[in-house]
Amino acid sequence: MLENCRNATERWGGVSELIDRWLKERQELLVQYCNLSGESDSSETEALKAQMVSFCEVLVDYVSTGHFEIYEQLVQEAREFNDGGVELAAKVYPRIEETTEAALNFNDRLDGGELTEGDVKALFGELSKLGEILETRFEMEDFLIEHLHNVHAAKLESV
Repeated sequence: MLENCRNATERWGGVSELIDRWLKERQELLVQYCNLSGESDSSETEALKAQMVSFCEVLVDYVSTGHFEIYEQLVQEAREFNDGGVELAAKVYPRIEETTEAALNFNDRLDGGELTEGDVKALFGELSKLGEILETRFEMEDFLIEHLHNVHAAKLESV
């Protein structure tokens, strides 16, 4: 029994480290979002485009890590514990997928072409909407972490 606990702790301890790194990426995403949304001079299109490109790189990395690393680990953990987490994830993931589409669509707007001052103003409008979408996404992700990982970590500690 102790060996099983040790194995589980080693296995899921890595998930905690992965989640911690991912949440640091989220923090970087938020910092870049705040810096970008705080800009007021849309006439500096090249500087703003560089900022948006940098923001989008972090955004795409963040959503990709969520889909291809974090969520897979959370579902695997839920399967191992067999406590209803898989069903919970099946309800939440489609909503997270919608936020991913919005993030990727925003990223696609920066297709490498020249941006006019009007394009930049339009992107700022979309950036505001994206901020609201990201807030919803973060809430859903936190919910999944709480219900698919933290609850299991607590179970491991009590063993």
